[in-house]
Amino acid sequence: MRVFVTGANGSIGSVVVPELIAAGHEVLGLVRSDAGAAAVTAAGGTPLRGDLTDLDSLLAGTAQADGVINLAFSNDWNNLEQGIDEESRAVQTLAAALEGSGKPFVHAGLTPMMPGHTSTEDDPDTTNGPVGGRGRTSDVVLNLAGQGIRSSVVRLPRSVHQRRSTYGFCSVLIAAAQKTGVSAYVGDGTQRWPAVNRRDAASLFRIALEDAEPGTVLHAVSDEGDTMRSLAEAIGRVLGVPVESAPPERFGVIGRVFALDMPSSSALTRERIGWQPTHPHLLDDLAAGDYPALG
Repeated sequence: MRVFVTGANGSIGSVVVPELIAAGHEVLGLVRSDAGAAAVTAAGGTPLRGDLTDLDSLLAGTAQADGVINLAFSNDWNNLEQGIDEESRAVQTLAAALEGSGKPFVHAGLTPMMPGHTSTEDDPDTTNGPVGGRGRTSDVVLNLAGQGIRSSVVRLPRSVHQRRSTYGFCSVLIAAAQKTGVSAYVGDGTQRWPAVNRRDAASLFRIALEDAEPGTVLHAVSDEGDTMRSLAEAIGRVLGVPVESAPPERFGVIGRVFALDMPSSSALTRERIGWQPTHPHLLDDLAAGDYPALG
């Protein structure tokens, strides 16, 4: 299968592309820079210059592909609404190009926040709050199943991680600790964050592309929920800095999300599609250290 991947050299795309190629697929990867193009080429794919705001590049990539995996998203938390709007317009463009084709369209969503219980694949997307727009976009993707598109959403936890490279939300905690000399958590730190190693997430995107039925929701979750305090404590031990509570405002706009309890399960995904995470857990990666300079 020839697969068009947006965000092909991003934190998830950079592992999804080699995962697809190793499984025998061809990859056309959307990239924004020469460095991104070189990375996709080195992985064995073909780069296509553009981004989510360049709708012509999205149409060109889709026209050349047998399936699409949409991973690109602006992680500029100071312009979150703009990033959500860009993602929404891009999904509409990709959907229009795929309508009636029967081709797979896999979209990267977010695990929902369900007050009072651990979220599952059967729970609705979170469509309000700071990131509610992303949930509404995921709903649009799922509804494409009625328009002749084999659409699916792989919901990602807030901490998609791999030692020495990226830690999801924990990258913000690491950067703040490196800068201030204090490893902080919000409130009493009992709020839970789910996590997945990005190599395990990559395998689930491939499985969704190959096998997911139209309208399928999958959870790329390995750890159902580590407390924010346990994460801050692991970072503090590695950096040798004190650990303390802080108000959400210390982390800027994203601090509002940090205060929320958001555990999530992937039990139904494992049962229904046979995915099994095998790579290190988040606390293991944090304890191992080797953090990049993020501050």
